[in-house]
Amino acid sequence: MFVLDQKSLITLNVNWEEHEVLIRPSDILLFTLREQLGLTGAKPGCYNGDCGACTVLVDGLPIKSCLMLTAEAVGKQITTVEGLENASIQKAFIEQFAFQCGYCTSGFLMVCHALTNLHPNPPDIIIDEWLQSNICRCTSYDEIGNAIRQVLSGTYNKE
Repeated sequence: MFVLDQKSLITLNVNWEEHEVLIRPSDILLFTLREQLGLTGAKPGCYNGDCGACTVLVDGLPIKSCLMLTAEAVGKQITTVEGLENASIQKAFIEQFAFQCGYCTSGFLMVCHALTNLHPNPPDIIIDEWLQSNICRCTSYDEIGNAIRQVLSGTYNKE
């Protein structure tokens, strides 16, 4: 770490690539990803962790990037929606019509991707609990739950 005028030069591992960024101690991960790395999939919404539009994976776990300081991410593997690269959950969202306006979609994709990786056979109550971490105002959570179940059953279109 190199410090210059209250800013530090750090290295972040984002989507399996190392990136050097210059940050202030108060910089949040959401803005570092968007403004310095051009990764705009994580969306600013509530800025207090309620909506989930800014969700990314940190070491495989869904994290609200508006609540995480960039400095806390040093040494961790960060995955954004841009890093999913046509994951099965993305295909299932399309097949199940699990989005409308799309603003919350990247956050939901990250939560759902983590859920399917961490819980290969969750009961419905676990799926419902994980979906409560994000807010969508445009669509029904049923389609999102159906997309998760489709991935878990392996019945999504793999093309």
